Amino acid sequence: MKKDVGELFIDKPDDMVLAWDTLTQIVMSWQPNTYSATTKSIVYTSKKAWLIIKPMKSELDVKFYHQDKLTSDRFKKQVSYPNKVAHHIRISHEDQVDQEVIELLKQGFENSVE
Repeated sequence: MKKDVGELFIDKPDDMVLAWDTLTQIVMSWQPNTYSATTKSIVYTSKKAWLIIKPMKSELDVKFYHQDKLTSDRFKKQVSYPNKVAHHIRISHEDQVDQEVIELLKQGFENSVE
């Protein structure tokens, strides 16, 4: 079920909203790429869904897929599936959208368009 993205941020901290806005501006500069809101998350799609951002109580759960298990201290958790690995990063403030996070997300995006 599609929703308006703004509905997912009702009563959420301003810092978290700014972090989402910053992330979205960066990843939407990579094409092809679209996003839409579902009941609890925002799904970004190139040739396939590659990034899912779920606004939680005080932080964003930023999950992206890659065929390989990537290495970074930024990962809260990683979940292996038969043909891909879900990498989770938690972000609560736009300052956390740094070069390392951007480079990790770029790897997920590039993997999705191959």
